[in-house]
Amino acid sequence: MRLRRKSKKSQAAELLETYLKFKAVQKTAKGAGKAAKGTAAYKVAKKTPVVRTVPAVLVAAVAAVLATKKLRSGSGRPPTPATV
Repeated sequence: MRLRRKSKKSQAAELLETYLKFKAVQKTAKGAGKAAKGTAAYKVAKKTPVVRTVPAVLVAAVAAVLATKKLRSGSGRPPTPATV
C-alpha cells in the first residue's frame, strides 16, 4: 500500500498545530511552577537546608501538577458509577 504525500500547505498546517500544542503545554507547566512557588510547602522548604528542600519542593510541584490536571480534566459531568 502506497502512502500519499502531504502537500506543503498541509505540512505547514500540521507543523503550526504541533507548535501551538507545545506552547500550550509549556505555558501550563510554567503556571504549575508558579503555583507551586506559592504553596506553604515551598516557602518552608526555602528556609530549610538543601537536603530537606528537595523532597518538599518535589512534593509541592507534584501537587500543583496534579491539581492542574484535575482542574483541566473536569468535563462538567459527574462521573458515572462503575458497573459490576
